[in-house]
Amino acid sequence: MTSLTQIRFEEPQIDALATVTGRVAVILPPEGTLSPAARRLNRLTRGALLRLVESERFSKLKTGQTVTLAWPAGMAAEALDILVLPRRADALTARKGGAALAKLTGAKPMLVMAGGQARTEHLALGLALRAYDFTAHKTPGDDAEGDKGAVTIAHNKAEAVAEAFAPLLAVAEGVHMTRDLVNEPANVLTTSEFANRLKDMEALGLEVEVLEEDKLAELGMRTLLSVGQGSDSPSKVVVMHWNGGEKDAAPLALVGKGVVFDTGGISLKPAAGMEDMTMDMGGAGVVAGTMRALALRKAKANVVGLVGLVENMPSGRATRPGDVVKSMKGDTVEIINTDAEGRLVLCDVMWYAQERFKPTGLIDLATLTGAIIIGLGHENAGVFSNDDTLCNAFLKAAAAEGEGAWRMPLGKAYDDMLKSRIADMKNVGGRPAGSITAAQFLARFVQEGTPWIHLDIAGVASVTSETAWAPKGATGWGVMALNRLVDDLAG
Repeated sequence: MTSLTQIRFEEPQIDALATVTGRVAVILPPEGTLSPAARRLNRLTRGALLRLVESERFSKLKTGQTVTLAWPAGMAAEALDILVLPRRADALTARKGGAALAKLTGAKPMLVMAGGQARTEHLALGLALRAYDFTAHKTPGDDAEGDKGAVTIAHNKAEAVAEAFAPLLAVAEGVHMTRDLVNEPANVLTTSEFANRLKDMEALGLEVEVLEEDKLAELGMRTLLSVGQGSDSPSKVVVMHWNGGEKDAAPLALVGKGVVFDTGGISLKPAAGMEDMTMDMGGAGVVAGTMRALALRKAKANVVGLVGLVENMPSGRATRPGDVVKSMKGDTVEIINTDAEGRLVLCDVMWYAQERFKPTGLIDLATLTGAIIIGLGHENAGVFSNDDTLCNAFLKAAAAEGEGAWRMPLGKAYDDMLKSRIADMKNVGGRPAGSITAAQFLARFVQEGTPWIHLDIAGVASVTSETAWAPKGATGWGVMALNRLVDDLAG
């Protein structure tokens, strides 16, 4: 797993600033008031910091932006970085400030003079999230950045900030795990390798079960098995238990789509862009990262995470358009398009989760449809739900964590688009409202009385340009929101 940038906290040592090597960063409010550390740095640089504050350039800097004085006179450091941040910044603003500092980090260490800055633990989280770089398959050299230098944050209440940061560090590690999984190529992250990585989390206190194909067949998970039957990689379902709440209390269930590579099957995708289909296990990646975060911070809640791991390949054994497959629930599905495979994986795992665990709520995540990208772009995940209370709680959690989410409609007219002449339903409803009809398909596998949310994360799981918290590539979207939701629900 990609290592997190080492971050530690200490009391400020202003007298030692002249001899600090690497980079030194100082936080200034938009009005330019100099803190004690900033005043010392100004004296060391012979007034350079104050001249910057009084310049037109500083007046144009926005909250969360930085400016660098390279090789400052009077200091051993190679750079003095100035971060503009209100002294009492809210959590998201503080995280953006940390992310801005992360872009400046390299192999050399960085000292951040935070003084009495509020919510410094969130600044540290932003730094940890944005400092991520997936280099697992790069040969060390000029094109590979390698490990980041350690970051020391000097704060007037270092011990308290370090304590507040500990659970946030657990979340950052969960986000990093999700990004690693989504970024991995399919020849590395096979269904077996994915299951092995989840099994390794037993060391954190999770209980992990791996259900193999013979067990899945015995359970009647025929729609899931139909997706993977054209591949040499065995289909699997992995069940992760975190029992941090009341003994025997029903858990919240998280279900993730884990298509480790999606060719489209017999309904073959175009060649252009198919290399991006290594990210089609993004929903399973988010479930895995969330379960890791919950275990690391020892969440006081019962949560079960289930992921369906398959590979969708064309072969002589592959499911054909026109085939009819019976689900674990017992409903029959006419396969119109084998590239609408994620819902076939999810429906069986969702039904299994409800039958076995009787969860207090059910949340599924999937890179399910291109249609959601047409509707919401890469700013928001699509949120579909049968329960206003659970849905509103999730939307509140996502907003608090700065993860875009937008509620989409459900309704009978959309459900009617799934009618089949020869089976109980089709697996697609046509081009109109494609993300909604996909959600309606899943809704048919939600038992009466079960609060349910479907998250279509196709537009947010992996992106081609950087976000507030992540470089381009896998984002880890959803881990922070789900972690907060679990915390909120646990009360």
